[in-house]
Amino acid sequence: MIPTTMFETLSDRFHKALRNLSGRGRITEDNVRESMRDVRTALLEADVHLDVVRSFCDDVVDDALGEDVTKSLKPGEEMIGIVHKRLVDLMGPVDAEIMLVEPAPTIVMMCGLQGSGKTTTCGKLAAYLKARGRHTMVAAVDLQRPAAVEQLRIVTEQVASEAKGNARVDFYAEPDQCAAYGEAVGVAVDVSRRALKAAREVKADVLILDTAGRLHIDAALMGELAGINRALNPHQIYLVVDAMVGQDAVNSAKAFHEQLSVDGVILAKFDSDTRGGAALSVKNVTGAPIKFVGTGEKFDAIEPFHPERMAGRILGMGDVVSLVEKAQEEVSEEEAERLAAKMAEGKLTMDDFLKQLRSIRRMGPMKQLLGMLPGVGAALKNVEVDDRQLDQLEGIVHSMTMPEREEVKLLNKSRIKRISRGSGTTPSDVNRLRKQFEMIQKMTRQMSGLGALGKMKAMKELSNAGPEAMPGLHGVPGLGGRASTKTTSVKRGFKQRKKRK
Repeated sequence: MIPTTMFETLSDRFHKALRNLSGRGRITEDNVRESMRDVRTALLEADVHLDVVRSFCDDVVDDALGEDVTKSLKPGEEMIGIVHKRLVDLMGPVDAEIMLVEPAPTIVMMCGLQGSGKTTTCGKLAAYLKARGRHTMVAAVDLQRPAAVEQLRIVTEQVASEAKGNARVDFYAEPDQCAAYGEAVGVAVDVSRRALKAAREVKADVLILDTAGRLHIDAALMGELAGINRALNPHQIYLVVDAMVGQDAVNSAKAFHEQLSVDGVILAKFDSDTRGGAALSVKNVTGAPIKFVGTGEKFDAIEPFHPERMAGRILGMGDVVSLVEKAQEEVSEEEAERLAAKMAEGKLTMDDFLKQLRSIRRMGPMKQLLGMLPGVGAALKNVEVDDRQLDQLEGIVHSMTMPEREEVKLLNKSRIKRISRGSGTTPSDVNRLRKQFEMIQKMTRQMSGLGALGKMKAMKELSNAGPEAMPGLHGVPGLGGRASTKTTSVKRGFKQRKKRK
């Protein structure tokens, strides 16, 4: 899931510009052009390439006037639709799948500048393929630095033992060849050939080549990459680009593409607080689609790039599809059916609650998940959602006995006091969780026997129930939360002083 920090400023500026149009009863051509000036500024501040900005804004204005938006009953909505379409065109098309070939292996050549995150991305791509049942071999062809071979070995071994899936992940390297590198021409090419032979012998589905990088693009680097390209004729050439570099990333991507005709771009370090201009520019400038984005440090923090979902995030439409897909990865269909049956019977236990809590945590930080809900991202802009509250909830449940987890009504004052001591919390924290859980139990029992309208009413009651019904979301505006304790106490003190006066 794309982090909430990504594109925050850009999203705010888009909201402001399009909200100004939505607030008008009637808009004109001048209004549209005025709003697009704000959008143009926002794109430039996000480090989007100047030519891309000009083309994008001109296309939106042409579409708006051509669609007779000024005559529409809801011009603001029409404009959002047009901007969304143009953003998708700017970053698209969707081309995230790795096309496997027969006979195997499919050869994937990874290239990029030194420090772009190429080696880590090789590991993430291997983990992505492993989760999909593909036997992968990762080969160290970066012989410029012996440390690069060792780093890739460590990464590959961790992926093989820790990443999801039962498929094999093998590692191939010739560390002794690092000494010969630079003295003999074609050493990296020879190692690549032998890596391909090894991949065929173990019947790997995919061979990933981690090639050398430089601090800058030079003739030696391009000559080596071109040699590997000619010798192995890889089926896919992926360029790893550091999303934090901004406009320099786009320029280097263009240079690589001109030399190698890359098939796709992988944006690494996409979880950083960068302005996001590279994502909006790289496809337009190079012509190569964005295949994947790296969204964190863990091996599973890589996901296919979907331009329509990214456009929705930028415009505040949320990304419910990605949220659902993430949930499906963490919860099996059988487990979901079992839980649904228990909820329908009103037999939900604290152990079930704990399992769901862990599933949510595996999906990513809570603020990222909430930011994917339509209209919620903007509300969370200045709110810190503390994931440590979820640690506290887990600690409380672990401090309960099995009978207490099965039936929370057993929790009297003495038991609550014991649990609070065992979990390092206060009795009020334990009591709050008990009330939250009882509220959830009550709602699930009610909803199990209701039609669609009744369920909507029950959900409304749940959302209006305040923080007691929303575990771990205290202090989040619009999500059943309340102001922080500090803010509340300050306001209460002010009222008391005013009353005494």
